[in-house]
Amino acid sequence: MRTDARRNYDRLVAGAARAFAAHGTGASLEDIARRAGVGIGTLYRHFPAREDLVDAVLREHFDELRAEAETLSAAHPPMTALTAWLRAFTARLTRYRGVSDELAGTLHEEGSETYRSCHAMRDAAVELIVAAQRAGDIREDVAPGDVLALAAAVAWVSERTGGAPAERAETLLSMMIDGIRAQAR
Repeated sequence: MRTDARRNYDRLVAGAARAFAAHGTGASLEDIARRAGVGIGTLYRHFPAREDLVDAVLREHFDELRAEAETLSAAHPPMTALTAWLRAFTARLTRYRGVSDELAGTLHEEGSETYRSCHAMRDAAVELIVAAQRAGDIREDVAPGDVLALAAAVAWVSERTGGAPAERAETLLSMMIDGIRAQAR
């Protein structure tokens, strides 16, 4: 990609992220182009369909969450790393209205870049969960996929119950984490 085209692409993804935070994933494409400082034609050249733009934002966040899992794992004890990552995960999902629904769609499109990015993030999260289990912090009968499904459900419910989604997510996530913890030794 040419330098100017890459710059426009990056500006569009950043503009979309800001628009999604303000108005959800159904935000106006014209508003997104305006936020990025480009014309609507430039937006459509990079992203022929709205789903392409949503996918680009999701991929960026999945890649960031994967990297965050690796950083947390290297710097903190397993349960601390997992708890911090789960908070980051739910915060990302509640930041953009409609992203939980978009996330569900990416889990089944095996050939897409978004699918690969999502599963790389998921693999990094599973490593955090397994490390916490090995350390004795999480019950042995807890499946990593269930932890991730519950965290996504926390974000989904928090987004739809009104009020402050981030605060609601934190409350529900704390309850979830308490539920998966191993009994006190």
